[in-house]
Amino acid sequence: MDKAIDMPIQRRKCKHIRRTKSKHTRRSKGNWNEVQFTIDIVTNILSRIPVQGLLLFKTVSKLWNGLISSSNFKKLQLTWSRDNPMYILYPYTDAKPKMYVLDEYGDVDEMITLPGCENVSDLSMICSYDGLVCFINYLPVSNKSEKNLTELEIRMCNPATREVLLLPKSSPSVKQLAVGVAFGPETGCYKVFRFFLSKSESEPESDSEAEAESPNICIESECDIYSSATGTWRGIGRVPHRPMGSNHVYVDGKVYWFVASKNNRDVAGSILSVDMEENFSTMSLPDFVTEHSFLVDFDGCLSLVVVYDEDLIINIWDLTDSNESEWDLKCSDAIPYTGIECTDSLTVIRGEVFLITTNYFFIFYPKENIWRKLALGDELEVEFPVVFKYSQSFLPCNGASFSDGEEDKTTEA
Repeated sequence: MDKAIDMPIQRRKCKHIRRTKSKHTRRSKGNWNEVQFTIDIVTNILSRIPVQGLLLFKTVSKLWNGLISSSNFKKLQLTWSRDNPMYILYPYTDAKPKMYVLDEYGDVDEMITLPGCENVSDLSMICSYDGLVCFINYLPVSNKSEKNLTELEIRMCNPATREVLLLPKSSPSVKQLAVGVAFGPETGCYKVFRFFLSKSESEPESDSEAEAESPNICIESECDIYSSATGTWRGIGRVPHRPMGSNHVYVDGKVYWFVASKNNRDVAGSILSVDMEENFSTMSLPDFVTEHSFLVDFDGCLSLVVVYDEDLIINIWDLTDSNESEWDLKCSDAIPYTGIECTDSLTVIRGEVFLITTNYFFIFYPKENIWRKLALGDELEVEFPVVFKYSQSFLPCNGASFSDGEEDKTTEA
């Protein structure tokens, strides 16, 4: 009897416990969903904040530190930054190197100096991609027996995190010809292509005199390739084509340079390209080009911008078929400055062309054929500046991809 009486009581207790657990589980799930929803909102908001601010926000709490340090957040931040690019402008100067970040309207948003570069002279910015910026400068070889040789210093920088990485030295050369950087396919990884002339018995120490006597002569250059995956240089020997200089653009897996015309070494005659698998190829240009011609990434497409100073006209061509070197004239418009102005540098974001001339800054809107002159002359140093598209990121300069819990490090050159 006692057992019979106790059984219903035990059942009632078990049902009460089950109901209590069920209510607690539902409440916990509800609370967690609210927390997760809040974190998602915070993550979305934080991803739109400049990287410098995010580095400070990591000290707010352990939650924010873990969130901002996570690889998923860094990828989200880069995605947003890619969709909302800015301009980065670098004036060539012997003084302390400074960069200016400009918003989409051309207004100065930030001025940046890089650690470890205060005493480095003659730095030239040659490219910007996913928040990484590449600088080069030349140094004479310290060995007196090799007084005609020069060494090339290459620095990969992240202006947002203030990280600077000096790449290992490559082969000395009697003449530095060109450098270009290819990125991908994984986020952050890159290869540096360096064209040069080495000192050998089979070629003159300088090819300028030979080219002056016979413009059709083109001495083959050599190429070294640096891979961020290995952190080392590798020589691939002689290559049949040489770029005109280090002005290049990376578009959709390939790097593109101009190759000088055989009749005029100051004007482009064709285009040289190379992909991450190190396959080289050339293509023809669409029309007569000038000394003020530029290869650009125009909304993910390789485009050619040609400024005709004498005729005061700008033409923009899109590459429609790289195999057949087919180009389509995208836009043609009169330029608002006089022939005494030269176009020194330009870039494109959101289909808008940012131009730097001898004394002025312009933004050209091809769809509307509208030009806007910017009042930046008094605010910036205007001495041979270059401008690139810029997207802030947390990407490390060594080419590694994002990793959770990765500490922010700065390597001084």
